[in-house]
Amino acid sequence: MLDGLARVVERHCVGLWSQTAVPRLSLVAVDKVIEPIEVTYEPMVCFIADGAKRTAAGERSWITPPGSMALFTLDLPVTAAFEEVPYRAAVMRLDNQALSALQLELATAGPPSPQPAAAAVTAPMTPELVDAVTRWVRLLDAPEDIGPLAPRIETEILYRLLRSPLGPVLRHWSLADSAAARIRTTARWIRDHCTERLGIDEIAEVARMSPATLHRHFKAATGMSPLRFQKHLRLQEARRRLLTGEVTAAQVAQDVGYVSATQFNREYRRAYGLPPGQDAARLRTRLSEAGEVPLLRDATGAKP
Repeated sequence: MLDGLARVVERHCVGLWSQTAVPRLSLVAVDKVIEPIEVTYEPMVCFIADGAKRTAAGERSWITPPGSMALFTLDLPVTAAFEEVPYRAAVMRLDNQALSALQLELATAGPPSPQPAAAAVTAPMTPELVDAVTRWVRLLDAPEDIGPLAPRIETEILYRLLRSPLGPVLRHWSLADSAAARIRTTARWIRDHCTERLGIDEIAEVARMSPATLHRHFKAATGMSPLRFQKHLRLQEARRRLLTGEVTAAQVAQDVGYVSATQFNREYRRAYGLPPGQDAARLRTRLSEAGEVPLLRDATGAKP
């Protein structure tokens, strides 16, 4: 069954990433080992049919093997490395309204865990789930079927996810005023304001939590403190700008919110191992053979 999913992903994935005509579906196909990719994942589930990927976020790092799925519940800056190729995966962007409506319809889900939910969790796929995801991707073979059938298959996939080990985290994630929902909203707000000077009190106000509670929940979810999360986003955006634009490191440092170019250079080198200019040149060389620059893209294949 995994071979069938891998083949249909390969058939419809153009380049490394492809958005598709099926709403909320993107495809990933990597045929050779490439430079680790800096991306910011949005809420989504990644279904891996072939190959393996290592993902690092903050202090955490994990490998997702073939036949497994990885759930990401908030906007999360990560480093993704393809450890085994060829790599084939289908990616579903989560629709919170559809998930909430399904839970109301089922009215059988247990209460969500009161503990802070991690931003990323993994689990094996069941045969029924692999079958549903494969049928979802195969709609690309018959575009006229996408409108009538895609929402129904997507609902089936969400149903099977709720019945899987990911179910408790998904239920917690979809609650309107849960701690997980507040952290998700706060993470997106930090992403949207990452080049601004932010303080922990301001971020705590957005989260409607005390600074201490915010730090505990945010660290449990992302593996990072809120301010380290912001710094990671700043450096990721700086790297993207250096790679794609005719700009100096000093200009980029100012653009992403650094007051001191010296501090920017020091933190950039600590994060990526080289000074900004040298790192950008190295990446251009290593990624040019791929025909596109993965660093520029978010988890779904769209430019951020």
